[in-house]
Amino acid sequence: MIERELLADWLVRLCAVDTTTGRESAALPCLRDILMQLGATIHEQPVGDGRSNVLATWAEPQILFSTHVDTVPPFIAPTRHEDTIRGRGSCDAKGQAVAQLGAVRRLLATGDDNVAWLGVVGEETDSDGARAALALAPRLGACRAVINGEPTGLAIASGQRGVLHLRLVCRGVAAHTSQPQRGRNALWMLHDWLAALRRLPARRDDELGDESWSLSRMRGGAAINVVPDHAEAELLARTVRESTFLQEVRAAAPAEAEIEVLLREPPAVFPAVEGFARRPMPYGSDAVTLRELVPDGLVVLAGPGDIERAHTDDEHLTVDELIDGVALHERLARRLLGAAP
Repeated sequence: MIERELLADWLVRLCAVDTTTGRESAALPCLRDILMQLGATIHEQPVGDGRSNVLATWAEPQILFSTHVDTVPPFIAPTRHEDTIRGRGSCDAKGQAVAQLGAVRRLLATGDDNVAWLGVVGEETDSDGARAALALAPRLGACRAVINGEPTGLAIASGQRGVLHLRLVCRGVAAHTSQPQRGRNALWMLHDWLAALRRLPARRDDELGDESWSLSRMRGGAAINVVPDHAEAELLARTVRESTFLQEVRAAAPAEAEIEVLLREPPAVFPAVEGFARRPMPYGSDAVTLRELVPDGLVVLAGPGDIERAHTDDEHLTVDELIDGVALHERLARRLLGAAP
């Protein structure tokens, strides 16, 4: 009971702080207090704009726990009803931080102090915190594995799909809308292009699941009585291995269209860990970057909670899920350290 209430208190306190991306420094006092309770050596790594990654170490770390401290907007203050904690970050990813630190607490109690914990900024936007964290490698020279926290329903991720962010641009000819035949409507061109992409079959990957893409933004036209001579759309694709999506976008493009690749991150497959259920995850994470902190790139992506709740108005985590997450991370750490789970 003492552990349950302690962890619930940590989670409510962290969720009470608005750490939407760019405001992560607001969490530092709360994180410092929790980490000091655990007897950590704390190092704050400036990332920019007044933000800092937080690295906590005990002894000579061989396992690095990590997750992100930023959340998506809008900030939603936490509430607790019986054993359910609601609020922004309760699941993604402050609940992950608390589950990991709860596991650290259990490990320390048995003398297993060769661990570290890393909280990074900026995961919800451009992963600048994870990239900056690679400079911490000299402090983690003995680390053999990274356990990255995201809501996976207590499974470990078999991998994560890649990210492909595209801007599609169509250029037409303006005309008065009373004589549309004199122009070339860029919006219709873009519409037909997107319609062709919607008819493409989804590629399937046994380790990563189905490839998918989403139309995220679309704009065009200058005035209601002018045939639009410009239209553009932004797509975000979640790609699998051997993806041909970009080639198919190019093949379907109308004349005089342009394609700009704004972001391209490859998919990744993560190793199996004996004794742990494994399944594909539909989202991206900092795991593919943070794995560079360990010699063999051994990373495990896992944590409590359901990704379907993340980024929603009903984001929540139960205390039972939190305790199960602590147990998961403790077992993972012991397995990766070579001890029986």
